[in-house]
Amino acid sequence: MKTIQAGKLKLGGSRAPLFVIAGPCVIENEAMLLRTAETLAEFCANLALPFIFKCSYDKANRSAADSFRGPGLKQGLALLAKVKRLGVTVLTDVHEILHCEPVAQVCDVLQIPAFLSRQTDLIQAAARTQRCVNVKKGQFLAPQDARNIIDKVEAAGNRNLMLTERGSSFGYNNLVVDMRSLPIMREFGYPVVFDATHSVQMPGGKVTGGDRRMAPVLARAAVAAGCDGIFIEAHPNPDKAQSDAANQLPLREVKSLLATLRDIREVVS
Repeated sequence: MKTIQAGKLKLGGSRAPLFVIAGPCVIENEAMLLRTAETLAEFCANLALPFIFKCSYDKANRSAADSFRGPGLKQGLALLAKVKRLGVTVLTDVHEILHCEPVAQVCDVLQIPAFLSRQTDLIQAAARTQRCVNVKKGQFLAPQDARNIIDKVEAAGNRNLMLTERGSSFGYNNLVVDMRSLPIMREFGYPVVFDATHSVQMPGGKVTGGDRRMAPVLARAAVAAGCDGIFIEAHPNPDKAQSDAANQLPLREVKSLLATLRDIREVVS
């Protein structure tokens, strides 16, 4: 397993601790953003787990045209820069080629959304920034086909890469997780992340649904199956969240879950 660099963090490698990518789905306001980042950073520090804060400045792939998208590139990056000043590693997703360079000036990890995981130009633009790149495997891709994603990133001269599993389309309006995808993708040599909260989505309709009760169940199974990192969207009050309300975990429940996942990781590694 390769070791990669994400900001100041070294991730992957043999017997490395589970790393955590966590944060609210989208930037709603500065106070909530900073409070959530500080809380999650404290949880992970207490558990000795490497932490990457995740939040989006623009949710460009919403189901409905009038869905809340966030503050946009300029204001969003200014707010994420404030999070960075807390001393945490920061990840955000990019949907456009022209956003890659300005995002790389602020954030440590550029994330390619699952729906865009076959977009060669976007993937390679992110890779050319030389920041760490996290590509979420599309719901429509077999795990073995993620090899093509790696080839695109490496062809752009970047080997700071991780892959994220977030479930596969199962007919209409449902996702399932095939835990075999985790060891299959790990065979490519890069760290593999499991996205526990997006994997319980029920896509479709005006607002994407989901069942957050199942996220801890899948997270435990994924760590037991050998993933290197866990991805959790968390919010102080998920029912009032402006995006992915049905899937995000309550912030107060995250620490106990992470403690369980850490213990599982220690047993299986």
